[in-house]
Amino acid sequence: MSENSLTVLVGTTKGVFLIDGGTDRSGWTVRGPFCDSWPINHVIGDPATGTLWAGGGGQWEGAGLWRSSDGGESWQVTRLTTGQRDEWAANDPDFAEMIGWTGAPLPFTDLFAQIWSLHYAHGTLYAGTKPAGLLVSYDQGGSWSEVESLRKHPSADSWNPGGAGLVLHTVVSDPADPGKLWLGISAAGVFATEDGGASWERRNRLSNAAACEGHDHPAAPSGGETGHCVHNMMRAPGTEDLLYQQNHHGVWRSADGGRSWDDITEGLPSTFGFPIRVHPRDPNTLWTLPLNGDSVGRFPPDAAAAVWRSRDGGQSWQAMRAGLPQEACFFTVLRQAMAVDAQDPVGVYFGTNSGSVFASLDEGDSWTEIARHLPTILAVELLDRSARSRTATARQDSDAAPAGTAPGP
Repeated sequence: MSENSLTVLVGTTKGVFLIDGGTDRSGWTVRGPFCDSWPINHVIGDPATGTLWAGGGGQWEGAGLWRSSDGGESWQVTRLTTGQRDEWAANDPDFAEMIGWTGAPLPFTDLFAQIWSLHYAHGTLYAGTKPAGLLVSYDQGGSWSEVESLRKHPSADSWNPGGAGLVLHTVVSDPADPGKLWLGISAAGVFATEDGGASWERRNRLSNAAACEGHDHPAAPSGGETGHCVHNMMRAPGTEDLLYQQNHHGVWRSADGGRSWDDITEGLPSTFGFPIRVHPRDPNTLWTLPLNGDSVGRFPPDAAAAVWRSRDGGQSWQAMRAGLPQEACFFTVLRQAMAVDAQDPVGVYFGTNSGSVFASLDEGDSWTEIARHLPTILAVELLDRSARSRTATARQDSDAAPAGTAPGP
């Protein structure tokens, strides 16, 4: 992989796939599957080093974290919890020998079933789990500890599972302050820390509580809150704590780090969707992909695909359809299956549960299918080596931050 190449990182129900686009985002080629065809909920990369991490697992494998330091050519797994394979191996010596099972204890036994999300910032690797918990690694994923303060939050007994279970699916960091994190948990809402994980504040308050009137769906606004079923969340670039989220019931904007949320759904064809992405340099440009609703199929409205873009922070929206299927389109795009690169103009990418990856190299104006017939796509991210110098600069700045500010157990 070239020092300046761009790779689309795709997590699927049958492993990781890598789609290489070279330096000019063309001539796309697909590699994979990797990670022994495990279900991979999220895969990310560090543009400064090219290191890749993939998290997933399931009932059979247990939860684990895969790592590659050679651009995806080889991968090593750190298993974290037990699965059915361990039970089989413990009772069948022949099977144990076949899979190389040693019976060595795993660090979290059966505490969680899957790694659901990954995030890397300030030299620290974070992992969200199912059921919802937060793990932290200070050695690139070699060893892990749990941030127990989150699991012991006073509201933990009231957290309810969403359609995919009780999952911690989003971790967002502040590039200038390693002590600040935001988490998205379905269905428990947004949580934030400003003291390195020593304490967590639940942040779901509506800026206008009257907006909750007339809704009775459990994921809709109620009691002056946005609804706890947050689907995805992004922090906008800049110094202010500007956040956007796609919720089970609409798209929301917060200018104060999640302390209050404004409804910016007006102009979109539905309140339901999963992914949301923000321009890496323009805090007012964002993209989302609405679906027709949680109980009517979860596919694009009128079975015609569109990515909706806003250039003014959600005050208005425009449907971007060129190159996308406009008839008999019944795919779903899941919460972690949209990504952007850092180039100019910005590239936008999304993957579908029907195994296609679409790319726009003009910020959404037009779209091309760059891969098809992959397994069900769970996550799409970018390893954009053109961002290497910016990432290295940010890391130098973070290295100068006071020690002990990243969340810990």
